[in-house]
Amino acid sequence: MRLEELEAIPYSLPFGEVYTTASGQLHERELVLVRIRGEGLEGLGETAAMSLRGGPGVREIAAEIEGTCWPVLAEAGFDPERIWSPLARCRSRGASAQAVAAVDIAIHDLAAKAAGMPVWKLLGAAAATPVKCNATLPAANPAQLRAATERWLADGFDTFKLKAGLPGDVAQVAAVREHVGPEAQIRVDANRAWSVPEAVERLRAMNRQTLELAEQPVGGLEEMAEVRRQAGVRVAADESVVTVRDAKRAYELRACELANAKLAKVGGIAATLEIAAEIPTYMSSALEGPVGVAAAAHLVQALPLRGNAAEPAHGLATERLFSAAVGRGLGFDRDRLLVADAPGLGVELDEAALAARRLA
Repeated sequence: MRLEELEAIPYSLPFGEVYTTASGQLHERELVLVRIRGEGLEGLGETAAMSLRGGPGVREIAAEIEGTCWPVLAEAGFDPERIWSPLARCRSRGASAQAVAAVDIAIHDLAAKAAGMPVWKLLGAAAATPVKCNATLPAANPAQLRAATERWLADGFDTFKLKAGLPGDVAQVAAVREHVGPEAQIRVDANRAWSVPEAVERLRAMNRQTLELAEQPVGGLEEMAEVRRQAGVRVAADESVVTVRDAKRAYELRACELANAKLAKVGGIAATLEIAAEIPTYMSSALEGPVGVAAAAHLVQALPLRGNAAEPAHGLATERLFSAAVGRGLGFDRDRLLVADAPGLGVELDEAALAARRLA
């Protein structure tokens, strides 16, 4: 396939309420939308600036996509049967995981549209099933936390992810349990905020409310293995598993039972499938818009093929945290994300909304 044009568009989506974690606060999420056109078709990709983790900003990511990745795609054309090849060359030329992720998603979308099939089928899945998702609760004061929990409950969610690592988080877990009842699942995410002794103490206290799991309680894999041994809580890695090498090491150290993969964090669909081949994996968004969330939902359909699909709900209901949108993504039935059968990702952009949210 001959590729004719690539466009990288930095834009932002505002949160309905301030998004607070142990790593900091966000009032809006800065993103990069990628459009790759060829032979009358357009592939859409998206990535997030991992600003709370010290990653590159959206303008730097857009420059990488246009200056490093686009020449790779333009000079050799695009073979839908060898999607991994240009991605590997982008990485070898120094493109960040965030830049590669956007290109990866766009060329999967383009290849699926060229083949007249949804991305999940391109990835080898036999069928698509609705994706069960968790509710996301940023750290908040008691009134805000109760209101947010009630909204998610009303929409049919029964798995709740609470940001931890801040003062009062043990009490917040207890408050959420009181709101959601004994049957709901509660998980916490500390974003590396704790030392090993702090993590053990906090998680033991929180587990009086019966935790489903704890994401990234400490910084390193060795420390996580110690927390897992002492705290008696199921542990999932996030920031500590970025590459296949990380996944193999996490498995060898018995540092965690699961890995939480984000496309922007690890470098896209192909990289996520490599990680999932090494350790049970579930998906979360990196707080992307409709394209990134749809790509992750299509990828979920292919995880069982790697033999290591994990059963927890996926963190893909995060578009609900925004007060604006730039297009129509996948729909929901209560807490289930509905994956489309249309060719590609099944996302339609709202050009006027995108123009209004575009960053100069």
